Amino acid sequence: MKRREQSRQIALQALYQLDLRGEEFGPQIVAFLRESTRDPEVYFFARRLTEGAWPWRAEADKLIDQAAEHWRIERMAPIDRNILRLATWEICEAPDIPDRVSIDQGIELAKRFSAAESGAFVNGVLDRVLRLAKGEAAVPASRTAEEPHADEETAAHPEPEE
Repeated sequence: MKRREQSRQIALQALYQLDLRGEEFGPQIVAFLRESTRDPEVYFFARRLTEGAWPWRAEADKLIDQAAEHWRIERMAPIDRNILRLATWEICEAPDIPDRVSIDQGIELAKRFSAAESGAFVNGVLDRVLRLAKGEAAVPASRTAEEPHADEETAAHPEPEE
């Protein structure tokens, strides 16, 4: 598994725990992230994602609520909600990460950790979030979650074989 994918999985786990356990888990976050990997690169990226997405969740939730037709954020499955928060933070607050990578990785997280239909749901919501964040009025549908996609991050920065 690639380092950034691993980092996103760890960050998702941290966000999920924060979401369900609340601020009581806050002091344990750094220890959780450290214990989740021995790779410093994975740890630091997971920490960046977690420390960026969690405090920004109110802003992310507003965008997600606008983008998710007929779904309120508090009614979404907690794993889907946190995948959407993570990817929304990346799209809006991490200009060094290509938007398409954030969306593709969100879809992959949903396929791996959530229900069968979650990949398509996450894809649709994140495409709309991207359009809202970029100020586009029309929100057309994009590719389906089943279509192949390239990991632009990996293409731009190939990782050494492990």
